[in-house]
Amino acid sequence: MIRVLLVEDQEIVRRGLRTLLETKPDLQVVCEASNGQQAVEQIEQLQAMSHPPDVVLMDIQMPVMDGVAATRQICQRFPDTKILVLTTFDDSKYVAEALRYGAKGYLLKDTPSEELAEAVRSIHKGYSQFGPGILEKLVAHVPETEPVKAKEPPPEFAELTPRERQVLRMIAAGANNREIAQALFLSEGTVRNHISHALTRLNLRDRTQAAIVANTFMSYLEESNPGD
Repeated sequence: MIRVLLVEDQEIVRRGLRTLLETKPDLQVVCEASNGQQAVEQIEQLQAMSHPPDVVLMDIQMPVMDGVAATRQICQRFPDTKILVLTTFDDSKYVAEALRYGAKGYLLKDTPSEELAEAVRSIHKGYSQFGPGILEKLVAHVPETEPVKAKEPPPEFAELTPRERQVLRMIAAGANNREIAQALFLSEGTVRNHISHALTRLNLRDRTQAAIVANTFMSYLEESNPGD
């Protein structure tokens, strides 16, 4: 059973999310919070009882303490609890901050129930999750002084296999593992292996960094695999 904490300031939205999640036999909403401070306090209480939530569905714009500040505190104090940001298309700047502080991904609030449930399961397993449309906007928030802005890709790119470069291009486009697997006629396990190998070769921490780096050097990835 995956234990979920809902953090959303609008009660009607929280009710809707709870209803959606509780139709899934492997998901359990253990508590709710209307702002980031309440979320931190809820996790403290559950941690004291040795029953912390596995996944937090975190809204961004809330009173008292917003989702970015709450994400920072939770990731620092409760690293085993994973955070999935619920957002709107206009929240991309805040999503970028939350990801830097340790959130494992984001979804738009109007994501269908089956996709939401699958995202929670994916985050719980340790994977990242990216909803459509916002990833391209996140790239704009990478500071221009970052090394990935260099014209030439780092030498580690030469170590990537053709399939790994192909998978990186699809990550940059916002595709999840299932979509990549279907497009390339691979199993999801094989896709995960390709991603893991690419992260290791490029010395990247997670899928978020891979997406940003791949977007930055997209022309190289495309030119190096003209036949894919």
